[in-house]
Amino acid sequence: MTAEEIRATLTLCLMASYADGEKHDREREQIREVAQGLAGDAQINLPGLYQDVLLRRVQLPEVLGRLASPESRQLAYEMAVCVCEADGHTSAKEDAFLAQVRQAWGLGGAHTTGGFDAEAQAVADAPLQAPLQAPLQTPLDASTAPATPAPRPAAADALPTTAAQRRPGSLPPAEMDRKILQASIMNGAIELLPENLSTLAIIPLQMRLVYQIGQSYGYELDRGHIKDFLATLGVGLTSQYLEQAGRKLLSGLLGKAGKGLLGGLGRQAVSSGMSFAATYALGHVANQYYAGGRTLSTDMLKDAYQHVMQDGQQLQARYLPQMQATARQLDTAKILSMVRGG
Repeated sequence: MTAEEIRATLTLCLMASYADGEKHDREREQIREVAQGLAGDAQINLPGLYQDVLLRRVQLPEVLGRLASPESRQLAYEMAVCVCEADGHTSAKEDAFLAQVRQAWGLGGAHTTGGFDAEAQAVADAPLQAPLQAPLQTPLDASTAPATPAPRPAAADALPTTAAQRRPGSLPPAEMDRKILQASIMNGAIELLPENLSTLAIIPLQMRLVYQIGQSYGYELDRGHIKDFLATLGVGLTSQYLEQAGRKLLSGLLGKAGKGLLGGLGRQAVSSGMSFAATYALGHVANQYYAGGRTLSTDMLKDAYQHVMQDGQQLQARYLPQMQATARQLDTAKILSMVRGG
């Protein structure tokens, strides 16, 4: 894609993120931070795009007119759909926004866009109760396979707990650590894939991890509680998708097919460590929170999450060979089956 097409695609995504007009100030700030963080490419002034959208200095027809080829339009539309689905549902205003895009580009109804809308909704609505999928088994070269599991993050261990930590039926600490690491490797592997649906799948898999951790300590959680928990940590669903997809788009990865990209994607993953580190931190902080009887303050949770994120980013390179090996066995069909509980 040209720089102009990338700017138009990212502008469309930002417009989609505000289409429902219901963004909390906290989510607005997270989206602003994403735009700021992705501004490393001098050709793409993302903070400027963000201001244009927020202050309504740019209109939808103008943005759509900058995307002329069928391929760029399809990619931009799919990304906009995923932005709208990232928080688990598409509102009436978001539906109207997507319909306006389809009409302008002659894409027909939602049911005529290659089934992408329905698949994206199925991913976003993935059942929490389904089992987590362990990383696929691929033989690793002895020189790249990690000799020991990931260490327990000190920041998470520093959080106070109660007797609930070892309630009957809860997982032993080593098994819980393994569960969190496996989920982190799987989401890190998914981040290496170029498809939009793959990127969208990371969020419901993270929510499923939190659900299962809470369940192991006797808490039956619903989506609303898990979203609130993530928001307390500073994890916005829409902003997380924007950051993941934006990194891929700016690296020229989205919209391409074939697994030959994995070498370059590995380098990109080392630089960001987004999905592995975020899942790793989310799992360990959730484990301490529910083990401690949900008594931790907002400030304590946020502080622990940021510290464990740093641990995860340092560990990410260590587990990159496992993520790459897992990614080579994944495709969109397998990921759809995984998030649906297949």
